[in-house]
Amino acid sequence: MTNLEGAPAEASDVRGRVAELHAIREQARRGPSERATEAQKAKGKLTARERIDLLLDEGSFNEVEPLRRHRATGFGLEAKKPYTDGVVTGWGTVHGRTVFVYAHDFRIFGGALGEAHATKIHKIMDMAISAGAPLVSLNDGAGARIQEGVSALAGYGGIFQRNTKASGVIPQISVMLGPCAGGAAYSPALTDFVFMVRETSQMFITGPDVVQAVTGEKVSQNGLGGADVHAETSGVCHFAYDDEETCLEEVRYLLSLLPQNNRENPPTVESDDPASRRGDALLDLVPADGNRPYDMRKVIEEIVDDGEYLEVHERWATNIICAMTRLDGQVVGIIANQPQSLAGVLDIEASEKSARFIQMCDAFNIPLVTFLDVPGFLPGVDQEHGGIIRHGAKMLYAYCNATVPRISVILRKAYGGAYIVMDSQSIGADLTYAWPTNEIAVMGAEGAANVIFRRQIADADDPEAMRARMVKEYKSELMHPYYAAERGLVDDVIDPAETREVLIRSLAMLRDKHADLPSRKHGNPPQ
Repeated sequence: MTNLEGAPAEASDVRGRVAELHAIREQARRGPSERATEAQKAKGKLTARERIDLLLDEGSFNEVEPLRRHRATGFGLEAKKPYTDGVVTGWGTVHGRTVFVYAHDFRIFGGALGEAHATKIHKIMDMAISAGAPLVSLNDGAGARIQEGVSALAGYGGIFQRNTKASGVIPQISVMLGPCAGGAAYSPALTDFVFMVRETSQMFITGPDVVQAVTGEKVSQNGLGGADVHAETSGVCHFAYDDEETCLEEVRYLLSLLPQNNRENPPTVESDDPASRRGDALLDLVPADGNRPYDMRKVIEEIVDDGEYLEVHERWATNIICAMTRLDGQVVGIIANQPQSLAGVLDIEASEKSARFIQMCDAFNIPLVTFLDVPGFLPGVDQEHGGIIRHGAKMLYAYCNATVPRISVILRKAYGGAYIVMDSQSIGADLTYAWPTNEIAVMGAEGAANVIFRRQIADADDPEAMRARMVKEYKSELMHPYYAAERGLVDDVIDPAETREVLIRSLAMLRDKHADLPSRKHGNPPQ
């Protein structure tokens, strides 16, 4: 046997080189040391490869550049050049569909990003964009590698640029499984969804020590940027879980609801839940009295396939619900007022939450179903000074700009500007239905009567009796359930028990909807 140059080649040499390759690969797979692995486990955290194994289908992972090493010198780096350079990158499958992934390895340089580390991430992001497949980042890193200076910072810039390039093209999911501080936190903020694990993951721009030094405020890492803080207060985190295993299983579930890219529709599944199933329970779930609260989640459960849905931002801006679910096996996005929280009013946070969700659904061809029971925008000096006008306009802009099928259902109240903003027919909803309990008006009857009949009430011998009579008159003239239907502002008034069937039939008709947008570089949405 000879090689290409004609020189003899010994089989033992080849076998020896192959054995050497396997040894090097095993070294890269094991990581730096058992001590480092034990330290990771002591924090209640899995290793990067264990996380990838939980995320992807068994045996499907294909690693890219496992033997990459940094080439930096100084500060002792030349003596420490581990394989992978602290990040594991590659692709595999989730439910049989291709997904790209990168995972920081905290055991190596604390998962800190250096030049080689960043280049690996850039490469896998470029591959995901080119292949048109989702990208999942498993974040557990200490920020930029200080020893490499500005080269590390430039690496983050390349990630941010690719996050932006991929936005609305492929689904991007960030899973926070450890610390994420400084500029590194902006990459998750640019992605579509952020998952966090309680106690072990934190996100902040400046850490507790800097905060205390500058402002005098003393706070823990979790108190400053833990999962519960970002899930309830800041809105940075969409999903928070108690452990990594549950978190990664929910990432898999979310991926099952998303298309591979913006050129595909979400995956369809066979549903055993009959499309014609009646929801008679809805007749009792929603009180006719507009002042009585109820749980909108129970309404959603009664309508969707098997009562299953995935709520996004469940604990932030709880006066509005954003959820992904299926109707007759087809993925839909649901936006719904929640009367149990602030009576379902729209405020700054609810507007921002729903606007981003609407844009995500529109980007990835997910039809929108809106359930209305909204008394208006939240009044108050804080809301006005906080910019409710521009924030509310974000939601309005998102709906008006969406080209996916859009159906709205008015369950009960739909008052004033909030009614218009919540995907009314006038801003482009394809179909609008109402229950016979609906009240569509500029404002509630009591407030309207006080404005319109102010003089009559003031001059009456019995003002309260006059006010009650005027309220009744206003309701009978302008707020009866069929007023909007008579004027073509809703397409039909439907039996609540038939809502599921009506929605499924309507979505089937709209499945091939096509809308042409004006030629432009991009819009200029409200800030």
